[in-house]
Amino acid sequence: MNTFSYTLNAIDGAARTGVISTPRGEIRTPAFMPVGTAGTVKAMLPEHVRATGADIVLGNTYHLMLRPTAERVAALGGLHKFMNWPRPILTDSGGFQVMSLSKLRKLTQEGVSFQSHIDGSKHMLTPERSIEIQSLLGADIQMQLDECPAIPIAHDDARDSMLLSIRWAERSKKAFQNHASEGQALFGIVQGANFEDLRLESLTRLKEIDFHGFAVGGLAVGEGREEMFRVLDFTTPEMPSDKPRYLMGVGKPADIVGAVARGIDMFDCVAPTRSGRHGQAWTREGAVNIKNARFADDNAPLDPTSVCPASRDYSKAYLHHLFRTGEYLGPMLLTWHNLHYYQSLMAALREAIAAGKLVAYIDDFKRESGETLV
Repeated sequence: MNTFSYTLNAIDGAARTGVISTPRGEIRTPAFMPVGTAGTVKAMLPEHVRATGADIVLGNTYHLMLRPTAERVAALGGLHKFMNWPRPILTDSGGFQVMSLSKLRKLTQEGVSFQSHIDGSKHMLTPERSIEIQSLLGADIQMQLDECPAIPIAHDDARDSMLLSIRWAERSKKAFQNHASEGQALFGIVQGANFEDLRLESLTRLKEIDFHGFAVGGLAVGEGREEMFRVLDFTTPEMPSDKPRYLMGVGKPADIVGAVARGIDMFDCVAPTRSGRHGQAWTREGAVNIKNARFADDNAPLDPTSVCPASRDYSKAYLHHLFRTGEYLGPMLLTWHNLHYYQSLMAALREAIAAGKLVAYIDDFKRESGETLV
């Protein structure tokens, strides 16, 4: 298999399950992509990430371009070899991090000039440079450079931003055609804040440019779950049915379940790894703060029925002890548990959609977790 393709296998309501095929392996959808910002999923060995059920991980263009640099990674054999992950990798464009992390950034039609948050060095990120970096890294799925405005935002400002992202999408596509290798894919990103007319205009223009897949960007930036779902309600029905749909930066388990029900295929978020490093475990009953004193004498594991050793073989009292004493093993075990929980959630969603039982699954999810889905 030297091409990129998407096969839709089943539909239940608006929800879909299928397979994305790439030269480096298949990605079962709906899929959750663990975030490997700097060439590593924090606190995890690559083989353990794979063992949780992950088919693909995400790398970060901004961080890798600054350190160790895309050129160095390419000279060392590419990101897959560098981080010992032979399966698919998606890289973001770097635009969001430039906007949120860098100092003295300046946005123009050409791109974004900025100073590194690491050492203050000056850089310029354009659509062409972003694609060049992602190609040097060897990413299987690459993202166009876009601008991600904050919500709330005035309609006119949101439209100006959306149109800039469209112009950058056109330039990203041309750069991809010059740099990409066979079997690699490029996704366009739908912008337009929370305005229906702008989202649909953005999507229409992106479909005219044509991409291998389409992402919904600019959400999960503080607008709240109800508003995020409202935007998806009018956006996803207009997205091509024969290509993957990716909701960027989402999210908590309830966010994912609700977005899957609205037709989204792919997700990424730092929630399971960041939460794991700070003592929060995600479970079927909701989030658990393992540092809470009530776990000091709890001899039960997080999930005695799990096939994941981190979930099954260590008591909550022991995990509590590890965090209270600052031992490295605590974040490692809880991250492992969280990633396994997320992949188990995705597997259950795929199974429910294939069986036509998603509504019943969501009812069970709401009852067990106590979450209210709009």
